[in-house]
Amino acid sequence: MSLTPAFLGELPLHPTSVNMSLADAGGLGDGHFDNTEVFREAIQYCFDRGGGTVVVPQGIWHTGPIHLKSNVRLHLEAGAVIDFDTAFERYLPLVFTRWEGVECYNYSPLIYAYQASQLAITGQGEIRGNGAAWWPWKQTQGEAAHKLYDAEAMGIPVAERRFGIVGGLRPPLLQFVDCANILIDGVTFRDGPQWTIHPVYCENVLIRNVVIHTRGPNTDGINPDSCRNVWIEDCEFSTGDDCIAINSGMNEDGWRVNRPSEHIYIQRCKMVNGHAGIAIGSGMSGGVKDIHVSQCTFRDLERGIRLKSIRGRGGIVEDVNISDIQMDNIEREGLTITAFYDASTVPPRSHSAPLFTRITFVNIRGRKAQTGIALYGLEDMPISDVRFKDIHFDHLQRGMIGDNVRHLSFENVTLLVEGEDNNVEVNKTHG
Repeated sequence: MSLTPAFLGELPLHPTSVNMSLADAGGLGDGHFDNTEVFREAIQYCFDRGGGTVVVPQGIWHTGPIHLKSNVRLHLEAGAVIDFDTAFERYLPLVFTRWEGVECYNYSPLIYAYQASQLAITGQGEIRGNGAAWWPWKQTQGEAAHKLYDAEAMGIPVAERRFGIVGGLRPPLLQFVDCANILIDGVTFRDGPQWTIHPVYCENVLIRNVVIHTRGPNTDGINPDSCRNVWIEDCEFSTGDDCIAINSGMNEDGWRVNRPSEHIYIQRCKMVNGHAGIAIGSGMSGGVKDIHVSQCTFRDLERGIRLKSIRGRGGIVEDVNISDIQMDNIEREGLTITAFYDASTVPPRSHSAPLFTRITFVNIRGRKAQTGIALYGLEDMPISDVRFKDIHFDHLQRGMIGDNVRHLSFENVTLLVEGEDNNVEVNKTHG
């Protein structure tokens, strides 16, 4: 089902809007000239006139951070490349951000907007994050991450959670915080420092026809985080972590903010390489509900669909509907829900149990995986009300495994294990 959100009519896309080309604003697309101030002035020019389009022509436009404002569209023409500087100090001063589910002040994301509306990034060009300069921080950021998670557990005010230190918390390539009416269309994103497209506390977001190629650690593709009304359509992913991961805050911060991710629609996307094709969690403490995934293809992934959390996160994941999926060559589980995620940061104080309920899988086809279906709930909080219909996996090493699950429904489920006679075929079984 193709969706055309009504808010698209409010975005600065029509030809009568103000246009400002970087070339006309004094920029140079030679791959060397610093266009940071040119971007800033062009965005301000459009903003001051009620909105418009900043046009990035063919060329390599080297720059520091880009901060968008309301009613401004960033349009990359064919052959245009926005090439981000790798000097870390360029991404200071600190900005308000949410880093892996916890609010703090940190380095600016490469593209950033805060409390803005009517934003668009469109075109056929490419955005290069040059994340390889940041990726070694994977080995050193643990100390900063634990400091941040301890700060939330101890109730230290957000204003005092200040980072921006070399070897600390890597910023995302693109992050919009508390923004509304967003379109990202047609652009290719390559190799950001950490997560690639990260909308936080946003409403009415359409991401379509986007290509994401990343190779570094924790370089997720798209991470809707406590967002409402999100459409992700016709995108292609090859990532260093989850292709799409839906989150809503971590532990105490997630409960304090109390903003779920809800009404999210993902369709006709292609995932090749990466950890999970679609993930929910583990930062789901604010809740996740009304999620629809359909007509997607997965290949050469670690896992297919992965819903994940850990004791201490709390939160509820409910009303998730996944249908019409083809997945091939999955290293581990095709479909999995677990409350035993192997998190690097374990909740220090809380014993609140996460809940997964009302999850539906329909018309899923898979070939070659370690395990077809794996479900692991907690003894005091079982996974509940999971429905499987028209599921077929072959060339499996193991059919189905799990514990602490109740109210399962199976209809026309076939899990074929290589070289064994104990294949699983289920039709209209409940328990």
